Amino acid sequence: LAPAQVSGSTTATQTFTIPGLAVNDSVSLTYQGAQTTGISIVNTWVSTANVLSVQFVNASGSAATPAAGTYILACDRLEGTTLPTNAA
Repeated sequence: LAPAQVSGSTTATQTFTIPGLAVNDSVSLTYQGAQTTGISIVNTWVSTANVLSVQFVNASGSAATPAAGTYILACDRLEGTTLPTNAA
C-alpha cells in the first residue's frame, strides 16, 4: 500500500482496492515493518466490494505519511450461515 499524508493530531480514512473483498468480511491490517512515528491504524473495514477502508491516526503535531510497503491483511468471511432474525 502507498498511503497518503495524514494531518497532525487527527484521523483520516483512506481507501485501497483489494480484489475479492466482500462487504461483510471482517478485516484487520498491520504493517510489516516500522511504522512512521506517530502513525497508527485504528480501524479497518470493507466499505464496498473490493474496497478496503483504513482509518489512520496521526498522534504527532505535524503532518506525517504512513509507511508505504507491504501490509498484512487478515480477512475472515462467514459463509453458508444465516444469522437469526433476532441477531443484533
